[in-house]
Amino acid sequence: MREPRLRGNVVQGVSGIIASLAVMSLRVVRWALVLLLVTAGVGHFASADTFRAQVPPWMPWPEAVIAVSGVIELVLAAALAVAPARLRPTVGWVVAAFFVAVFPGNISQYLTGTAAFGLDSDAARLVRLLFQPVLVVAALWCTGAWATWRSRRART
Repeated sequence: MREPRLRGNVVQGVSGIIASLAVMSLRVVRWALVLLLVTAGVGHFASADTFRAQVPPWMPWPEAVIAVSGVIELVLAAALAVAPARLRPTVGWVVAAFFVAVFPGNISQYLTGTAAFGLDSDAARLVRLLFQPVLVVAALWCTGAWATWRSRRART
């Protein structure tokens, strides 16, 4: 999305204001995801036992899964924070794929009824499940991945 043109200190027209708000919204959501991923990534090491609640019982080497996913979250946070605009759509797809990949852990936590992260009821764990698609959409939207895909699709 293009930055609105400025004339003095005034954004030109209503469309310029809307464009400014859209750009700001994209940045706010992107930085919120950065903060979420950094917090989760650090949490994988600071309180690994808590994250064990999301490792499905069938998954081998739960400690390694926790550590590796923590490192991946930190790398993804860094990529969201510093990737140049031309690479952000790719980063968005990778972040969205990660959110999909960890979804079985959320499902496992719900099915086993494991309390962690303040999710001490089935209702709370269900709300957490419903929040995962929001993260996927946010990653695709705030990085321009969805818009890039749609524009390429429209050209073919």
